[in-house]
Amino acid sequence: MKRTVLPRRFVPVAASALAVAAAFLVPQAVPTTAPAGDAKAQAAEAAGKHRDDYVIVGHRGASGYRPEHTLASYELAARMGADYIEPDLVTTKDRVLVARHEPEIGGTTDVAAHPEFAARKKTKQLDGVAVTGWFAEDFTLAELRTLRAKERIPAVRQHNTVFDGHYKVPTLQEVIDLSRKLSRELDRPIGIYPETKHPTYFQQQGLALEPELVRTLNRNGLNRSDAKVFVQSFEVANLKALRKQLRVPLVQLTGSSGAPYDFVVAGDPRTYADIVSATGLREVATYAKGLGPSKDQVIPLDATGKLGQPTALVGNAHRAGLVVHPYTFRVENNFLPAEFDSSTVAADSGNLFGEIAAYRKAGIDGLFTDNTDIAVAEEKEAR
Repeated sequence: MKRTVLPRRFVPVAASALAVAAAFLVPQAVPTTAPAGDAKAQAAEAAGKHRDDYVIVGHRGASGYRPEHTLASYELAARMGADYIEPDLVTTKDRVLVARHEPEIGGTTDVAAHPEFAARKKTKQLDGVAVTGWFAEDFTLAELRTLRAKERIPAVRQHNTVFDGHYKVPTLQEVIDLSRKLSRELDRPIGIYPETKHPTYFQQQGLALEPELVRTLNRNGLNRSDAKVFVQSFEVANLKALRKQLRVPLVQLTGSSGAPYDFVVAGDPRTYADIVSATGLREVATYAKGLGPSKDQVIPLDATGKLGQPTALVGNAHRAGLVVHPYTFRVENNFLPAEFDSSTVAADSGNLFGEIAAYRKAGIDGLFTDNTDIAVAEEKEAR
């Protein structure tokens, strides 16, 4: 199987969450006595040999340490060693792509505290489900700029709430600009791995995401087969359409239940389970280069909540010529298989090293993680 070749990752010696966080809070003096070449050599030595075909994606940035989809979160992930940073894309009323987990922004911004936007609260059908809140597409970019991001899951990540109110909602262009700035500073390419969120939902409102995504990649010289870019989607039709316009690799996302919403709308009875079958994966390979499955599609949990036996998914995907990047690896007990829990407290940190090792043994080609520092450390330890 031909795999995507990635440049070596240089990991700072002090790449722990605490050390990197401190770098954002305290101005750092830059030594002037050591030659730049020596500094690069020391960083390379600290990183050691890197498996160039193994991909670590900063899921919504370093969302285990900062509110997700903020420039601070993306920057922290890159400094921790991520190969790619992942912006989920939605659109504003004036057709600017911005990074938010969902079209509904009440859970990730302080919009509810803005009385001037109280009348914007409404209920919409989002992929067939009634959702009440405030929606990105009802705001211009200028209006979104008056909001500030907040932690999406404060009950689990209370420590992230200290950063509530400090970061703006970034545009895709700002994420690209940041990736370029950090690529220069860190002397290694930081890729982007954007997801088109709810494509059918936005298309139904006359606000399709894909044209602006293609324009943005073209404008930035990133619509190339060798650009460090993946584009992903939980739907199928928009990936097939993008294949005709983009030269970057596409990734089909799948869930452990349900079906792509474009299939539902079209009356197609196939589900995500059909997509990850051996036959389905061969079809995916006709328009995509990778698969982004829910991690329990790779190794399901047993009745006790522990990891069971790996499925045939990774082997079948590799035989079809697809790389496999499952999601999402998080350190909190709330998200870990039972054998890796450290306590009965959901917010406590468990053994993410152990979970990642189990999935690497199953043959994955990379992963999405909220805790890039741990994924990088596990990779180094496994060599």
